[in-house]
Amino acid sequence: MINYEKAKEILAEYGQEHVLGCYDELSENEREELLAQIEKTDFSVLENLIAEKNPNSKRGKFEPLGAVTVEDIAKHGQQYSETGLDAIRAGKVAAVLLAGGQGTRLGFDKPKGMYNIGITHELTIFRCIMGNLMDVVKKAGAFVPLYIMTSEKNYDDTVQHFREKNYYGYDSSFIRFFVQDMAPSVDFDGRILMESRSRFATSPNGNGGWFSSMVRAGLLEDIKSRGVEWLNVFAVDNVLQKIADPMFVGAVIDSGMQSGGKVVSKAAPDERVGVLCLEDGMPSIVEYYEITDEMLTRRDEQGRLVYRFGVILNYLFGVEKLIEICNNRMPMHIVSKKIPYMDENGTFIKPDKPNGHKFETLVLDMVHMQDSCLAYEVVREKEFAPIKNPTGIDSVESARELLKLNGVEL
Repeated sequence: MINYEKAKEILAEYGQEHVLGCYDELSENEREELLAQIEKTDFSVLENLIAEKNPNSKRGKFEPLGAVTVEDIAKHGQQYSETGLDAIRAGKVAAVLLAGGQGTRLGFDKPKGMYNIGITHELTIFRCIMGNLMDVVKKAGAFVPLYIMTSEKNYDDTVQHFREKNYYGYDSSFIRFFVQDMAPSVDFDGRILMESRSRFATSPNGNGGWFSSMVRAGLLEDIKSRGVEWLNVFAVDNVLQKIADPMFVGAVIDSGMQSGGKVVSKAAPDERVGVLCLEDGMPSIVEYYEITDEMLTRRDEQGRLVYRFGVILNYLFGVEKLIEICNNRMPMHIVSKKIPYMDENGTFIKPDKPNGHKFETLVLDMVHMQDSCLAYEVVREKEFAPIKNPTGIDSVESARELLKLNGVEL
């Protein structure tokens, strides 16, 4: 661990020496906690507060992007599957599970993946995901390396859960856990906010920070030593998604493109989902709140929505391109938020309006930094059952119905 002098040097580089303001009054444990936090925090994000280094991101010209449709996959699925299975057997494909979220919105104060959606027996979200991955392992006759990203808060619970469940029957030598990098939170003057005397306010570095977090955790060496060339990254909340799907992997490899994204046809023109498209001729994602009325309603000769391919956060990226992106640094988004903090008098305050900035990287920028991206359409009812709410749309209820539809016993 770094010492006081080193911590002071790190903070001085960014004009944040006040973080150590109460150091002399702290207990030995509190001092260690603060020094450890300073050591593992990426303060370079603060450079983005300088306008010249982070100009307001203005979106470019959007155009539709075609896809390998469900019909195309039905015709060429066998070929795609063979290509994908060959790559998996050769150890070229690994999976990255983004599992940093808590089940708070579900009334569950544990890692979201531990939430039980079963009715007559235990069926956690993690079990659904691991079962889907085991289907591929059985088909390929080879294990797929799996990297699981947690948050600082849920790392211990997640690791302990997998141990208790015997990794859901998976070979544990193919599983690695790592913690998502945290970024400091600042007030509107760029001064880091303190959460307590021995801890400053931080937040996860966004869903685009998974690869840089892997690199900082030392996992790039593991990726290279295994000969992995492709990383399939996906979010924890979709219990039906196929991971390291041989047909998806094969379609991307056969296409010669740098990346791929699974998409579903939008259920309605105004469905609140990002759409895979082109932006200034490069692959990109237009968020639902950025889509114009003209884009929402525009249709092709067959009467189908032109901007219809909604993303489901299931992407395949080439490792070499990811390294290049990581070295060049991804765009940083500065977001105004309500950030609880301790004031100069030691009073803990929960603001009722935004009082500072958080820093986030987004996976949509990772897509936009690719030279090409294959949109790969999947059947919504077979591969898209997100769990975001207890009831209603994208909920435990709706996911249960879709699981039943796919023959899963609850």
